[in-house]
Amino acid sequence: MLAVYLNRGLEIRPDYPDPTPPPGEARVRVRLAGICNTDLELMRGYLDFRGVPGHEFVGVVAEAPGHPEWVGKRVVGEINAACGTCPTCRAGRPTHCPNRTTLGISGRDGAFAEFLLLPLVNLHEVPPEIPDEAAVFVEPLAAALEILQQVHIHPTDRVVVLGDGKLGLLIAQVLQLTGCDLLVVGRNRNKLAILARRGIPVATVEEAGNPSADVVVECTGSPEGFALARRWVRPRGTLVLKSTYHGTLEVNMTMIAVDEVTVVGSRCGPFEPALRLLRQGLVEVLPLIHARYPLRQADRAFEHAARKGVLKVLLEIAP
Repeated sequence: MLAVYLNRGLEIRPDYPDPTPPPGEARVRVRLAGICNTDLELMRGYLDFRGVPGHEFVGVVAEAPGHPEWVGKRVVGEINAACGTCPTCRAGRPTHCPNRTTLGISGRDGAFAEFLLLPLVNLHEVPPEIPDEAAVFVEPLAAALEILQQVHIHPTDRVVVLGDGKLGLLIAQVLQLTGCDLLVVGRNRNKLAILARRGIPVATVEEAGNPSADVVVECTGSPEGFALARRWVRPRGTLVLKSTYHGTLEVNMTMIAVDEVTVVGSRCGPFEPALRLLRQGLVEVLPLIHARYPLRQADRAFEHAARKGVLKVLLEIAP
């Protein structure tokens, strides 16, 4: 099959081995996949990944041994494939299974290929009302929803989302639904305008001043962004980290203790609520799409996705 392969650089391989599903897993023909910042970091050497990247996708089940009812269904998939038997899994924390593989990130080939494998328990059928172009956003939208699984945000809370990238724009739309006093701070006026058109207050870093917030969501991925987020969260407030950082951060842990700030790491989230939001039209994702490329032009697609100010770039895998 045709696939993108990372090995300290990007290779387009026309003869990559076609995967065969083991019991309990499905072989999915990928239709559309999205390039995210994690994919760009993997190409630069993050996690020393070797294999097929890509974890945001929509596809159709082509094969599911022992489960023919799945064949032909259009699906999206949760990216963490857990063992299901370890103490962590039995305690209901499969996304933290120490034996897990992660689609296109760790130990499992991903979505930038004509076919991928995932456990059936990871798959979610996509309602017919949701087009492929929206369904490909289910994984990052679920990550945005994870914040509400972890933090109780009240309508009276002052909340700042710091960062105007793809995830920041999704998080802002999710948090708007809580009725909180929301402000999104970024550096790119064109990106911020997407939210402003939905009635979400926005500001550049220079315009924001020095807000004091009950909750600050940091999704810039930069040390400067973390420093701002820490400065803007009030004493006894909550700092939500949706970023991973290259290298290490310098953090004044003493003042986090003195101010009694709650720091919450936040990663993957629930798929079914994400599908409901898309089906009901409560979150708008199509304006985040900046370009589409066929899989054979993945090198051009990655180059485009890495440009400053670009949001989502999609790879067209199969019709």
